[in-house]
Amino acid sequence: MLKFTEDHEWLRLEGDIATVGITDHAAEQLGDLVFVELPEVGANLNMGDGAAVVESVKAASDIYAPLAGEIIEINQAIVDDPSIVNRDPLGGGWFYKLKLTDTKAIEGLMDEAAYKALVG
Repeated sequence: MLKFTEDHEWLRLEGDIATVGITDHAAEQLGDLVFVELPEVGANLNMGDGAAVVESVKAASDIYAPLAGEIIEINQAIVDDPSIVNRDPLGGGWFYKLKLTDTKAIEGLMDEAAYKALVG
């Protein structure tokens, strides 16, 4: 199941594990990424907490936790090569995996059709 936030993050759910990244719209708006900072494995995040930071040739932006949970894995590949996010934001450009503390909260997020309507 793929869900989206108004802050342009996406989540792919498998049970109570969410793989999180930024949308292709966000990647386009940011431009070429030159730096990615990811959270520590084991960090506990609340919904809306700053989870990661990206810097592009245009600006620096925070990436927020779409739901509450514990970071169980990060994608070191995008730290080593941030351009992966620009090339494949919904695939190899994922940021981290989050073990959700409340899977019911997913119901408050958008499906792909609603997200596409948001970004026009």
